[in-house]
Amino acid sequence: MTQGRPEGAASAPLWERDTEIAVVARALGELCADAASSGSLVVFSGEAGIGKTALLEEVRRIAAGRATVWSARGGETVTSVPFNVVRQLLQPALLALSQEEAREYFGDWYDIAGPALGIAEPTGRQADPQGVRDGLVVAVSRLARLHWPLVLLIDDAQWADEETLHWLAAFAERLDDLPVLVVVAHREGEATAASTGHLEAVGAAARPRTTLHALTPDATAGLTRGALGAHADAPFCREVWAVTGGNPYETVELLAKVQDSAFEPTEASAGELRALNKSARGRGLVDRLEGLGTDATRFAWAAAILGTRIEPELAARLAGMTAGEAHRCAERLRGARILTDADYAGHAEALEFVHPLIASAVYRSIPAATRTAMHGQAAWAVTASGHGAAAASRHLLQVHPDDDPELVEQLRVAAGEHLAVGAPEAARRCLERALQEPPLPDVRPHLLHELGRATLLTSPAVTIGYLRQALDTEPGLDSDTRVDAVCRLSQALVHNDQLEEALRAIDTEAARLDAGPGRLRLQAMRYMWEGIHAGEEDSPGRSRSLAALAGSLTGRDNSERVLLILRAFDAMTRGENAEEIVELCDRALVNERLAPGLGWTDPEWGFELLAMLGSAYLFADRLDRAESLFTEAVRAYETAGWSGGHLALAHAFVGYVHRRRGRLTDAEAVLRESLRIADRVGRGLPMHWDAACMLIDTLVARGRTDEAMEIADRYSFAPPYPSTIVLPDVHSVRGRLLIAAGRSEEGVNELEAAAKAATARGGHNTIMAPWACDLARALAIDDPRRARQLAIDARLQAERFGTDTAIGEALRCEAALETGQRSLIRQVGHVPRSVPVCVRTRGGPRRVRHRGSFRRGAQPWLHAGQVVWRRRSGRSCPRGPGHGPRPALTDTSRRTAHTRWPASSTALRLVPSRSSIAVTRWPSRVAPTVWPLVPARSSTRVAACADRRRPACTDRPPPAVRAVTGDR
Repeated sequence: MTQGRPEGAASAPLWERDTEIAVVARALGELCADAASSGSLVVFSGEAGIGKTALLEEVRRIAAGRATVWSARGGETVTSVPFNVVRQLLQPALLALSQEEAREYFGDWYDIAGPALGIAEPTGRQADPQGVRDGLVVAVSRLARLHWPLVLLIDDAQWADEETLHWLAAFAERLDDLPVLVVVAHREGEATAASTGHLEAVGAAARPRTTLHALTPDATAGLTRGALGAHADAPFCREVWAVTGGNPYETVELLAKVQDSAFEPTEASAGELRALNKSARGRGLVDRLEGLGTDATRFAWAAAILGTRIEPELAARLAGMTAGEAHRCAERLRGARILTDADYAGHAEALEFVHPLIASAVYRSIPAATRTAMHGQAAWAVTASGHGAAAASRHLLQVHPDDDPELVEQLRVAAGEHLAVGAPEAARRCLERALQEPPLPDVRPHLLHELGRATLLTSPAVTIGYLRQALDTEPGLDSDTRVDAVCRLSQALVHNDQLEEALRAIDTEAARLDAGPGRLRLQAMRYMWEGIHAGEEDSPGRSRSLAALAGSLTGRDNSERVLLILRAFDAMTRGENAEEIVELCDRALVNERLAPGLGWTDPEWGFELLAMLGSAYLFADRLDRAESLFTEAVRAYETAGWSGGHLALAHAFVGYVHRRRGRLTDAEAVLRESLRIADRVGRGLPMHWDAACMLIDTLVARGRTDEAMEIADRYSFAPPYPSTIVLPDVHSVRGRLLIAAGRSEEGVNELEAAAKAATARGGHNTIMAPWACDLARALAIDDPRRARQLAIDARLQAERFGTDTAIGEALRCEAALETGQRSLIRQVGHVPRSVPVCVRTRGGPRRVRHRGSFRRGAQPWLHAGQVVWRRRSGRSCPRGPGHGPRPALTDTSRRTAHTRWPASSTALRLVPSRSSIAVTRWPSRVAPTVWPLVPARSSTRVAACADRRRPACTDRPPPAVRAVTGDR
């Protein structure tokens, strides 16, 4: 414990703070030693006056001359100003950069983070809060490297705006990679509920997190004698400690009052200390302020209304003074230790209160009516100074409702500015205050509609209430706005798990409208919500009505294109003909691109619709189109700064495209990134189900069951399931996982549930919902008859769907249930004309198609037989050894051509291999090598060794191929 003044201390309160100062000094030393060093975060907390501000000033003193120091402070009256503290923090660097330099330095993040920092105009669309936070993290990271070594000081973080605290929590996670020291100080128990969560996240990342305690009697005695002289006797010093409780700020203020009053620091005058202490805070401070005169009091009130880092000109305007009068008042307040000069870049004469306790006491001393009136005047003064509606809005929030249409319009403008910089909560506060004014009758429904749009992403339940009021208010919304309100209401209801109410709202509004774009949009929205609902009733009936509605549409406008997408997605989930599904998807595009107004960031339809389009391509074996669409989504969201749930889902679908292509390593990496992004948004959200399901499916395909189970446990991948469809089918993936983990009975139950759901839907996509093949394999021993029937049904369903992937998987399943000659004759006889087979000959790998049934004469082999080549490109159809190339084919992929191999040199033989089918080539004097027969589009091959120098072929398919085929 410190018994004397700390060596090198800059101010009196720094007694018994040796440990805290040593921690900061060590972190600063590490920072300055190497530009590649890791950053660190130090958090100090404690009650008001415990010495946090003084400790930060000591950090500034230690860092002076060694590092760049930027500082900011939260304020009790400015908590509603979004990005206020982070703007203060970065102001020195931002003022040093021209607009061109800032744009060049921040790059793609300039238009995203620039509006929040006040250095760029908003882009005009609603900014994604998560994207803005990411942009700020990148911006500060680049500035940290530019100004290394850099120290950031944030005082009174409990009063920092919510947007700054959210950024700080995200930035704290990056400090291991950044050369920056961050020191944060905050009071305990005074933050709002939302701010408390962010402060806890910041504290969890701190090294260390320290709670400051009051001074001991010995330290208080040392502090007293240091201020009043060594002759201060022990009883006097003990009374100082008893009066102040060891609070450093109160102790310093009390000793200053003792010096001003010329008391002798002896036991005889110790009785005067309590009365003297009261004058240093609370009512005593107010009395002292009033003793400075009316003008000084009015100037102090104006300063308290404006908050932190006060511009003297603005305070003078608010106080109704000339510049000379304001200057004289400021001097008196400086002398009374109420105001002091602020180190505020760009405002050399800026002021701030000596201590936050003084600011709070002065603000609360203003009579309520006067305080409200001054906030109204401050709003006018701020607007007149050119700071804009958003800057004035915090004052407007404090004004009493007075039926003022102009105030309503100011708040609506401010809300739009807040949304444009990524602060939806600030926008919500403005609009809710405007609603209390109240607005004019014809403005009220539009204001409610704006409120519903502002709260849609943050509070669906609140959105529902506002939008319902907007729809019920008379006079109401115009037709187009009303349709938009109904669509957004249905979206909020679906997100709040109220599908039936969403459908009723759409039906009610659609019944009021005549045929036209508005009604068609509502119908499309209804089909979309029904299409993604897992527990939908009468699915076949819905599919028939959707097919009838979309059948004659050509895609001439976006409403028709939406219906075509919905029809394609429905057909895909039911396993209808894949070529027709792709044709529907193509009709929904314009020149093979998304139509204007249907882009990934366009607000009218949202992510769900385009995800349906990409999924239809994905599970219809048009992986090129699916990959292009979802890659475009990632690029669009990153460009727009949307780095929340939309980006997470876009990454998830890109990852699953890799999964379907057999790129399992790439798929796993992208899907894990998707979950990382989703985790930043929240927990237990719908996006987690899709990303986790896709990752689990990928890990099971790689044979990494333990990791898949760990993901399932982490994200509660178990019943109850969400009410919306999860891609791929959640029952199928969980059933496959449980069987792979040895929990066969549970897995079979999951697959049976999937079968029940597919029956209710009237069909299923055997790739999106592969339950049938997995269930057949699981029942092969206990119930072979049913297993065989399931496999046959799966093949029939796959042939109905018609993709190579679906048919090949179904054939593998059937083959896995049979052995020996019976398997060969049964399965080869079922090979359809659409399945290509890849055979390696002397001329290299060849894809072949059989022309009919191989059962001819029940022969298990084909000697010098006729094979049919599938046309996939404009290249010549290859022929066997000793023959020249055949002419190129000109028809579609259904055209075939014939070729022969000389019987003396080549024989093709079909044999069973590892419960599968295989094709081998048997040259003379060479033993056959067998590979599984699988669809060529699955990136697999069937090869026979034609090398006479080796008795067996030793090459294997590439890893991605082995993962798809199950060959490890």
